Amino acid sequence: MTRVATAGPTAERLVERAGSVARRLLDHPLPWLAPTLVVLAVFQLYPMVEAVLMSFTNESLVRTESEFVGLGQYARLATDPQFREMLRVTGIYAFSSVVLHVLLGLVLALAIDYGVRRGLRGHLTTRVSVLLAWIVPGIIIGLVWKVMLVENRFGAVNHFLGTLGIGPVPFRSDPTLALVSTIVAGTWRGTAFSMIMFYGGLQRIPQRLYEAARVDGAGRWNRFRHVTLPQLKPVLFVTTVLVTIYALNTFDLIFALTGGGPGRATQVLALFMYQEAFQDYALGRGAAIAVVMLVTNLLLTGVYLYLFDVGDEL
Repeated sequence: MTRVATAGPTAERLVERAGSVARRLLDHPLPWLAPTLVVLAVFQLYPMVEAVLMSFTNESLVRTESEFVGLGQYARLATDPQFREMLRVTGIYAFSSVVLHVLLGLVLALAIDYGVRRGLRGHLTTRVSVLLAWIVPGIIIGLVWKVMLVENRFGAVNHFLGTLGIGPVPFRSDPTLALVSTIVAGTWRGTAFSMIMFYGGLQRIPQRLYEAARVDGAGRWNRFRHVTLPQLKPVLFVTTVLVTIYALNTFDLIFALTGGGPGRATQVLALFMYQEAFQDYALGRGAAIAVVMLVTNLLLTGVYLYLFDVGDEL
């Protein structure tokens, strides 16, 4: 009887201890983050490591064996004038896209926020119209713009310009106009994302800050400069980073709209990587281009982090 009486409290203590350990585990973020971390490791980290390793080889789909070439693929890219030209094109496309996405997204967000606060009609229609362009896949957007920019009177844009006595305009056959067309199409699609980010950020700004600014005699521009922009700085940083990554990695829209042409006038790095890896079967060279894109994204993120100085606010 004594042993049974002793075993009871011991068993209860073990149960309580196990429950305490279980509660501590549930309170720790790791069990909840573990599934996401596993998915990221399998589908993001592992392919990334494989791409880096492959970039040091001359692996190809037309050869059964591959050799370690070290930095040979990167040296070949550095001395390739076509690659430098593609860096220039990608830089123009990315810079223009980031500036337009951020500016237009901010203007739309401010306009919609103003309409909602004043009870104006049409703000819901505006939001839905802008979002429709964002939810459509990029390949379809590219095809739609390709049809719109047909270089004769049957193209929607050239037909409209024809009624004004202009055209037909070579939107896709002229190198400069082709690059401008891809920038416009990408901006038309991607501005919605910036608008959503900025609109959400505007909802987080306390109204008492605007009221205090009005009491101090601040006009609309000063309220925007000294209240809205400082409060939006973390959102502006995140949006700029994500839009930059999106612009640098744009592939589907340009592939459908111009295919990189005419010549290489619109061939960005993402499209060049695809052609090297899946059309010329040079997997090692394609992986090296992918690593260059990854490093560029990381460097630009670091630059933005320094410029926006939001380390303590994120």
